Amino acid sequence: MAAAARAGGVRLMVAYRLHFERTNLEAAEIARSGRLGELREFSSAFAMQVVPGNIRTRSETGGGVLYDIGIYCINAARSLFRDEPLEVRALLAGRVGDVEQSVGALLRFPGDRIASFVCSFDSVKVSQYRIAGTKGDLQLDPAYEYAAPLRYRLTLNGESRERRFAKRDQFAPELLYFSDCLIQGRDPEPSAEEGLADVRVIRALYRSAETGRAVTLAPYSRRERPGLEQEIRRPPIDKPAVIHAQAPSGGQ
Repeated sequence: MAAAARAGGVRLMVAYRLHFERTNLEAAEIARSGRLGELREFSSAFAMQVVPGNIRTRSETGGGVLYDIGIYCINAARSLFRDEPLEVRALLAGRVGDVEQSVGALLRFPGDRIASFVCSFDSVKVSQYRIAGTKGDLQLDPAYEYAAPLRYRLTLNGESRERRFAKRDQFAPELLYFSDCLIQGRDPEPSAEEGLADVRVIRALYRSAETGRAVTLAPYSRRERPGLEQEIRRPPIDKPAVIHAQAPSGGQ
C-alpha cells in the first residue's frame, strides 16, 4: 500500500486515533523526558468479550486478536520506547470463531528493555498499560478506550499523582489532521511506514507462536514519533446509530 501510494503520488495515513489523544501523547512525552529515568519495561493488557460470529472472529475478513487489539499494545510500546523491537515471542491460547482467543507476547528492545502484553477476546473489558524506569513509573488505566474518560497515574520517588482527561471525540481529530495534510501538502504521521512497523511485529509474533521459538526482526528505522504538537481536541459525541453493524459483545 505504501509503495502504491508513493507511485501514485498520493498521501496515505494509518488511522491511529491515539496519536492525536492527549493522555497517550503526554505519556509518550513523560517517557521521553527522562523523568522516569532509564526506561526498563512496558506491560499492557487489552481485552473484551467478543461473541462467535462477529467479524473480529473470522480470519478471512482480517480478524484476530493481534490485528484487532494487540496492535494497540505494540504501537504504545514502540511509541514510549521510541524504538523498534529486535526479537519477539508469542503464545496463543483458545479459539473464538476461527481465530485465537488470547495472546501473550514478549518483545525485546535495544538497551535491555522488555515489553510484554496480553490481549484477549474472551475476558471482561481491560484497557491499561504501564511503563517503568529506574526513577518511576507511569500507568494509564483506561489507556486505549474511546468511549470513556482516560487517566494516568505517575509515580516518582514513591509519590504518586493522578490526572484525569475528559472523554473526547477521538475520530474527528484523525479526519481533521489528514485533511490538513492534504491541503498543506505535508506527509502525515502516522504514515504507512508506521503501520508497517506494527504489522511486521504482528507477523513475527504469529511465526513465533507457530514455531514455538523466538523470532528475530530485521532492522527497521523510524524517525517520526507522535508528539504533543499533534493533539487535536474535539468534544465528545453521542453514540451514532449503526446500520448492519454489531458490537463485539453482540449488541447493536
